[in-house]
Amino acid sequence: MRSKLICAAVLGIVWGATSHCYAAGFKVSEQGAKAMAMANAFAAQADDPSALFYNPAGIAFLPGAQVNLGGLTIIVPQTQFTGTTPLSGNPPFDIGNSVVTEHAKRDIFIAPTFYATYSLEHLPLSFGLGINSIYPLAKSWDDSSAFRNQVQNVSIKPINFQPTVAYRFDDLNLSAAVGLDVTYAMVSLQRAAYSPGTSAPFGAFELGSVGLDGTATGFGYNLGVAWRPRKDLRFGVAYRSEVQLDITGDSNFLATTEAGFQAIGLAPPNFPYARARATSTASTSITLPDSLDLAVAWMPTDKLTLEFDATRTGWSSFDKLDIHFDSPQFAAFNGHADPRNWQDAWGYKFGAQYAVNPQLDLRAGYSFDTTPVPDATVDPLLPDSDRHSFSIGSGIHSGTTTLDLAYMWVHFTDRKVSNQDLNALRGENGTFKSDAHLLAASITVKF
Repeated sequence: MRSKLICAAVLGIVWGATSHCYAAGFKVSEQGAKAMAMANAFAAQADDPSALFYNPAGIAFLPGAQVNLGGLTIIVPQTQFTGTTPLSGNPPFDIGNSVVTEHAKRDIFIAPTFYATYSLEHLPLSFGLGINSIYPLAKSWDDSSAFRNQVQNVSIKPINFQPTVAYRFDDLNLSAAVGLDVTYAMVSLQRAAYSPGTSAPFGAFELGSVGLDGTATGFGYNLGVAWRPRKDLRFGVAYRSEVQLDITGDSNFLATTEAGFQAIGLAPPNFPYARARATSTASTSITLPDSLDLAVAWMPTDKLTLEFDATRTGWSSFDKLDIHFDSPQFAAFNGHADPRNWQDAWGYKFGAQYAVNPQLDLRAGYSFDTTPVPDATVDPLLPDSDRHSFSIGSGIHSGTTTLDLAYMWVHFTDRKVSNQDLNALRGENGTFKSDAHLLAASITVKF
């Protein structure tokens, strides 16, 4: 009986531990205010220092030295869920059949960006450095929510450094670039731990609470090609490689019940309100996806620019998660890989810019992104779905300085899910609804 209870506890704890890594797949493509105003359709234009992210080959056409400093504000959506979860009802036995409505907590996430470029005066050679945050995430549900055994609080705080060099072939109006990606990330998770029953009827037995904190550094590369065959036509191709993050950190478990004591190999307590804490170092690996951008921009008049981009993101690299705990007290928690089975996804972006006069540009855009998350692994940490994004913005020019402003509304299509598993206390049956609002501003100075 004790061994069955430990195995059930392991499944519950590993599921929660892997959930925080699951959010590492959340990619933010809004890395420049000018591009964001055109729904990130920018890999062909690539005509300000944020080209380092969208298509690094674009920096070869930027004269002199330029610096771009910006910030992205994400108003984290108050995701709403209506349906059942393994803890909806009255645990330990009356579970999984009561319809609930849960709301994620509101939050604001601010991600700064920095880009600097320099083109040599007598050689067609350019250098650049970009610093941004490509995979940030912040998500919180109430500590007493019906999702508390899957996630209560999670945060991923990454920073990416990108040194780049580009070469321009003037006879062809063509440029090529190569860069290095160095990604450092801090991750943390807090959730309640429950164990399913070992035999019918189904049940959910409280064990305690689990916390995880870890860091990782990974390396990758990026490539870009920009071609301007005519004054009114531009093409762009950009590729960013996978980045493997080998996460190491600390895990702590606070046992609050007799079942929790047994899960970490301790004898049942003599007092009803006794507590026991266990700690362990832990490690896992996540492979962030590669991406390929194909873009074309057309300037039918001197004032109007139109661009279309298609982006493939290789989320199939995120196929499973396997947490390893080093402490002998956590030995029973190892060997329970959690399948994710994400799929490659495409996004389609259309943007436009109209130069009202030399001092003012007006911009707008629309994009559609397909979700990489299959129905079987949708959960409350990242209840992703296909999304429609609408953006507007402007560029204000004054001498050698430009101020870019952008706003984007992201509408997630309703995600209906039916993956509730009472044996493992994971998943849910119901519908997720989300919307997000993004604001961006940047200033570019030419020297």
